[in-house]
Amino acid sequence: MKRHLEVLLWGGLLLAALVASFSWLKLDLAALFRGDSLEQMNSYARSFFPPDSSPGWLRQIFHGALETLAISAIGTLLAALAGAALSLLAAGRLGAVAKMLARLLLNALRSVPELVWAALMVLAAGLGPFAGTLALALHTTGVLGRLFAEALENTPPSPTRALRDAGAGPVAAFCYGTLPGVLAQWLSYTLYRWENNIRMAAVLGFVGAGGLGQMLYVTLSLFQQSRASSVILAMLVMVLLVDALSAWLRRRWG
Repeated sequence: MKRHLEVLLWGGLLLAALVASFSWLKLDLAALFRGDSLEQMNSYARSFFPPDSSPGWLRQIFHGALETLAISAIGTLLAALAGAALSLLAAGRLGAVAKMLARLLLNALRSVPELVWAALMVLAAGLGPFAGTLALALHTTGVLGRLFAEALENTPPSPTRALRDAGAGPVAAFCYGTLPGVLAQWLSYTLYRWENNIRMAAVLGFVGAGGLGQMLYVTLSLFQQSRASSVILAMLVMVLLVDALSAWLRRRWG
């Protein structure tokens, strides 16, 4: 009985919070179905069909997809290398002061959204894929560095301690005592972030960072919905393929 009352209490509080949120934000869901709203949405959606399948445009989409893949892959790889290095500091392997500074840096890197990093990198490096790669690398370094550090902290220290007691150096003790216990997790985290970065690399094109996102922004700005539809379909296919590849790699290496 007490358990049921507790569930009802929390359910009532959540419902009250939801109603209060709708009231405070002044959300009017009925506006979606009022007047000619549905007809306007339907008309705009119909303008995306049929997708533009001309050979010249498909070649441009293929080039943009390769550029998006390259941006995400290089950005994720750079982030994995930098995150692995910073995770050693963030896990306290080199002292408390280094741990505090590394965690502060990782928090700062991942607190800034990728779009903000991309805007800054566009100002620094100009329009194009280089800015998108740097933006993804900076934000993802903060994410992966924190995840890698947590994996290191949860790894049993006994293998490394045994190697050090046997006379092994710190590098050898880490490579043979600690790294085998966290490598599978590190790879899984990296592949997951690569999946996310594929999607984000497409979005970063809206601030001039290259790839399919920039093509989508240009076509929508010029009201070329049929071309935009082809770009959206290419994004969908690319994400599905990368998700399948990432799942296969995790099963194989996990």
